[in-house]
Amino acid sequence: MNYNQLLKGYIIMTSQYWLLKTEPNEFSIDDLKAKGSNGEPWDGIRNYQARNFMREMAMGDTVLIYHSACAVPAIVGEGKIIKTAYDDHFALDPKSKYFDEKSSADKNRWSLVDVAFVEKWQKPVPLSTIKTVKALSEMKLVKQSRLSVSPVTADEYEVLITLK
Repeated sequence: MNYNQLLKGYIIMTSQYWLLKTEPNEFSIDDLKAKGSNGEPWDGIRNYQARNFMREMAMGDTVLIYHSACAVPAIVGEGKIIKTAYDDHFALDPKSKYFDEKSSADKNRWSLVDVAFVEKWQKPVPLSTIKTVKALSEMKLVKQSRLSVSPVTADEYEVLITLK
């Protein structure tokens, strides 16, 4: 959900920030870039908390792309939400590795969002660095490291972009 601020009679929509984990040998920031402006559905999410965070995402929200399960886990770039949460059709496909026998067309338990590439950071920000920055000590990436989708506060985002 986006938060609104009332300022001198105008409603200003504020963007939210998110962190999306991906394994670079499966789908990297370069793969996202190759998808162009059409972006890519962010699939494979099978954790309820991560799914719920995806359902809160809004058009234009910034996502930080984090490479995990690699030699140097790091935030490597940015994307944006170009389509908000919708039913994950992979959950209904018995041939898909993301098939969920408890989901149905009437009650799909899982969601997708579409993400488009914005920027690959020239200098990735490794998890080892993130853990040393006091202002990032409460970041979900640090506190709940296994979560594949998590919110990032505006203050955390501002700190992270100074590290890139």
